[in-house]
Amino acid sequence: MHLYNLTVQTPTAITHAVVGNFSGARQQELVLSRGTRLELARLDPQTGKLSTVIASDVFGSIRSLAAFRLTGGSKDYAIVGSDSGRIVIFEYDPQTSSFVKIHQETYGKSGSRRIVSGQYLATDPKGRAVMISAMEKTKLVYILNRDAAARLTISSPLEAHKANAIIHHVVGLDVGFENPTFAALEVDYTESDQDTTGEAFSNAQKMLTYYELDLGLNHVVRKWSEPTDPRANLLVQVPGGQAASSDRYDGPSGVLVCCEDHIVYRNMDAPQHRVPIPRRNYPFQDDERGLIITAAVMHKMKGAFFFLLQSEEGDLYKVTIEHEEQEVKALKIKYFDTVPVASSLCIMKSGFLFVAAEFGNHHLYQFLKLGDEDEEREHSSTDYPSFGMADPNVPLPRALFRPHVLENLALVDELESLNPIIDCKVLNLLPNAGTPQTFAACGRGSRSTFRTLRYGLEADEAINVDLRGIPTSVWTTKLKEDDQFDAYIVLSFIYGTLVLSVGETITDAEDSGFLTTSPTIAVQQIGVDGLLQVHPHGIRHILPDKRVNEWQAPPEKMIVNATTNKRQVVVALNSGELVYFELDLEGQLNEYQDRRAMGSTILSLSVAEVPEGRQRTPYLAVGCEDQTVRIISLDPENTLEVISLQALTAPPSSVCIAEILDASLNRAQPTTFVNIGLQNGVLLRTVLDPLNGQLTDTRSRFLGTRPVKLIRVVLHGNPAVLALSSRTWLNYTYQNMMHFIPLIYENLESAWTFSAELVPNGFIGVSRSVLRIFHITKLGSKLKQDVIPLDNTPRKFVAHPANGYFYLIESDHRAYSASAAEQELERLRATGKEFDKEILDLPQREFGRPKAPAGIWSSCIRIIDPVEGRTVRVVELDNNEAAFSIAAVPFAARDNVLHLVVGTAQDTFLSPRSCTSGFLRTYKFVEDGRGLELLHKTEVDDVPLAILGFQGRLAAGVGKSLRLYDIGKKKLLRKVENKNFPSTIVTLNTQGSRLLVGDMQESIHFAVYKPPENRLIIFADDTQPRWITTTTMLDYNTVVAGDRFGNIFVNRLDPKVSDQIDDDPVGAGIMHEKGILMGAPHKTSLLAHFHVGDIITSLHKLSMVTGAREVIVYTGLHGTIGVLVPFISKEDVDFISTLEQHMRTEQLSLVGRDHLAWRGYYVPVKAVVDGDLCEMFSRLLPHRQSVIAGELDRTVGEVLKKLEQLRVMAIGF
Repeated sequence: MHLYNLTVQTPTAITHAVVGNFSGARQQELVLSRGTRLELARLDPQTGKLSTVIASDVFGSIRSLAAFRLTGGSKDYAIVGSDSGRIVIFEYDPQTSSFVKIHQETYGKSGSRRIVSGQYLATDPKGRAVMISAMEKTKLVYILNRDAAARLTISSPLEAHKANAIIHHVVGLDVGFENPTFAALEVDYTESDQDTTGEAFSNAQKMLTYYELDLGLNHVVRKWSEPTDPRANLLVQVPGGQAASSDRYDGPSGVLVCCEDHIVYRNMDAPQHRVPIPRRNYPFQDDERGLIITAAVMHKMKGAFFFLLQSEEGDLYKVTIEHEEQEVKALKIKYFDTVPVASSLCIMKSGFLFVAAEFGNHHLYQFLKLGDEDEEREHSSTDYPSFGMADPNVPLPRALFRPHVLENLALVDELESLNPIIDCKVLNLLPNAGTPQTFAACGRGSRSTFRTLRYGLEADEAINVDLRGIPTSVWTTKLKEDDQFDAYIVLSFIYGTLVLSVGETITDAEDSGFLTTSPTIAVQQIGVDGLLQVHPHGIRHILPDKRVNEWQAPPEKMIVNATTNKRQVVVALNSGELVYFELDLEGQLNEYQDRRAMGSTILSLSVAEVPEGRQRTPYLAVGCEDQTVRIISLDPENTLEVISLQALTAPPSSVCIAEILDASLNRAQPTTFVNIGLQNGVLLRTVLDPLNGQLTDTRSRFLGTRPVKLIRVVLHGNPAVLALSSRTWLNYTYQNMMHFIPLIYENLESAWTFSAELVPNGFIGVSRSVLRIFHITKLGSKLKQDVIPLDNTPRKFVAHPANGYFYLIESDHRAYSASAAEQELERLRATGKEFDKEILDLPQREFGRPKAPAGIWSSCIRIIDPVEGRTVRVVELDNNEAAFSIAAVPFAARDNVLHLVVGTAQDTFLSPRSCTSGFLRTYKFVEDGRGLELLHKTEVDDVPLAILGFQGRLAAGVGKSLRLYDIGKKKLLRKVENKNFPSTIVTLNTQGSRLLVGDMQESIHFAVYKPPENRLIIFADDTQPRWITTTTMLDYNTVVAGDRFGNIFVNRLDPKVSDQIDDDPVGAGIMHEKGILMGAPHKTSLLAHFHVGDIITSLHKLSMVTGAREVIVYTGLHGTIGVLVPFISKEDVDFISTLEQHMRTEQLSLVGRDHLAWRGYYVPVKAVVDGDLCEMFSRLLPHRQSVIAGELDRTVGEVLKKLEQLRVMAIGF
């Protein structure tokens, strides 16, 4: 078995975000880390939209990211710390639109290790030095400078290590142009290690330490170290140093130390200031639970600065410091607004706040005001004795506030994110969808969502109008060449033509000059200010003064086809003749004296647009009924001569010549493609040589069941091609690479480019009798998401095999359910206590719910209709039960009627895991599956994490035990049990009498049920311990699984052992076999292994393309969706494996990680080729492509064609 890994959806989580002028222009951009990818995003201040400029796989794990600018420079650089054991500085090159690695310095081993730096990055605000730190002991400082040619230089590392010290955070201090200084939060564990009583551990102090880089001595010294709050978790840089233009100080310097429930200002030889973190004034919540700051950002303005700190509940606090020169007078804090909990906050100078959310969609906000004039209470350190530091060990009085809907910020854009995908199903449920849809349960807490993902481009409809007739074609045209917007919409019907005028509204056009009593074949704005209409009986050239020059078709002949551009017109007569016209310099349309007889019925024609500065385009493509496409010269020297010919497998229904940029073929200029649509629904794409007119590099794909119709359109100023079949497809360029993606929209019979004030970059199309105007905005997103909001974190869901509904379980720890919250309120009312009722009416989706003590759960079962995209019903669980597993089980004892079984646990604690009691709830489907009726609850002794229907019974993994249950009248009846599993059962799969059991820590076990002896017997397991997250069976003996460390692996049982087990009727032979390696008597062998870099949450075996082979679809926690495609032939394996080896030598990792080591992180990669790496072949420089292709005995085009074929055959686009 050999597999080919392809990423369908890259990770959508953002782990780090930094802002800066990375392109060198006066425009701020964001560099985003998505765990294993780096992206550059640019903000359009006019529209408030973020767009991705470039995205790059780094083939490594990004641990930290920082931006810096050299003193006096105008461009920002980015530093990345990763698991490569190297520090990498890179810049964005606008010329090539790529990240360019400037420096790569090795300092340690690869991998995410405790004492290898890379976890924390801190830069000097003046860009003179950077500190890169590990989680323990190691801190390295690099000096940054310029050489004589003004190029960035980096020094050798200077050590600032401290043995036996755990580092919690590192930040660069703002000290102006004094020696660069860094602050670190450290805990020394020397005594704790040696003290067995635990007293030293409880007395361990957290130290705030300053490290100074002496630029004169080229040495790092520990300058100052003082104990700070033991629960400090975050440091925030405070501005300082003298302003460049005056003697005034920018700020007091120092740091804000974010602790539990408090913020403390600290600096060397300066008094401390402490303020409490305000908390929500809920009438009931867990008051013993502290509040910490999880994200922070500082923003400097002219003569002022402020901080935005975010708590773990999502509340933003504005923190300001009153100071005179370097002396702090007061530290002030007040509630600002509430946004999703962020992993990074970025403030942009144009007045925007970017929130890279920990979970769910990322948000871009615009500042409406800075919260200075609102009535929110401000808490100052001067309100407390000794600035709040009278007794640092005693907490300050609680500060309370009531959250409010956004007042200071306004949401302007949202980046969709699937993070985290907790469970997923891939099914084809939606009508006319083509490819299967992905249904994903995503999110955490009250912002959780259930998403339906469809592969394709999302089209936003602006207008749709019923025409009361069915048009055959639609065009739009401008009046003059340099007009910005279209003036007319022309619709052709079988018996006539309708012309509409485009203005503020769309109305019937009067005196347009078009012939309306005949159908139209083509419309073109020709020359500088003329219009052209081709109809079956002739050509109308409409001049600006509405005079018409008409060319009549020869007697007894009709025009059946036409193609036009701004200077040329070619028409085909029903006699099989071509008539060619060209615009002269006076603006008159002249017919070429000869006509060309093709010898076959002409089905389609196409000429390209006239290149800028040229008189004409030299080639014409003609599709004939004899299943050929011919390229005909329009050059004056050999006009209408056939240059080349392409034989086809079916008659061509449409031909389209388009010049589209594809950097994989030519980076410098657009490539001329001849697109040929066949009547059997296949599209051929061939490259037309601009010098000799020959056709090369033909690629094909199946688009749909209807004949393909091709239209050349303009998309955001660039040429593109619409292909209309039973689905609508778009061929376009995005980030210099060509894409061919279906539109998720109504099937169109005809379409054209549309440009008006309302829709400046849109399309107009006809779908039966409806005229539709739409536009496409998200060119970078290949997934359309339909979202259903959820109340709690989703855990698992199952599909009903008959009614198509989904049954989803949700559960949240430390959250009150609706009934529990009502009980708390009743208790408060009974005591007569007054409380703020309005705070409870705030929308829970934005603000969450009050935090409950540990062991309190909110849980429910939700019935979802995926076709309608709605929640049908929610069944809340009572008695503080939380749902952990779900299965639809046909019980043989009830005539195989389907029941829903939900595994729950009461009063569950997570660490260590315990519960009062577990339950198996059995429900009967009522109202055709729209409701559930509880039949009974069966008590079990542990949390049931995995349940499954098995041979008309229920298989349940309860803690370490595997049990089979049958249904009874009052509860489920336990029939058989096996308690010999090592830790906890988390997954179950079955085929026949075989059960595959995924153990939480000890990989996969093969078990078999023997009915004569009523035994469950483990007969095989794995040789390696693995922390299993999800499994699925590929066949009777083969299983694919994912683990918590981002690996996918395939295990297979020896077929001889399998047959031996099946042939043993009672299992006596297995019972007496001796175990191997303290486990089962047989071991599975490893067939394939691959490190994805994201925790695998679901695996599915299915065919993504109708009629194609089955693939393995996987989803990852960070929003990754990928496929593993089995190779068909040995030749493919050898070819792609050799290509991968060549690509590894190209050193494409931006963070300096070795690709082979990355993909074999924990176990060497085996029998899996990295398709993401192979597809980077298209981005290589042309000479490198030629060298690699030569080594493979192929042309560059053949390599690219093979890679495209693998992707299209696997996922359809």
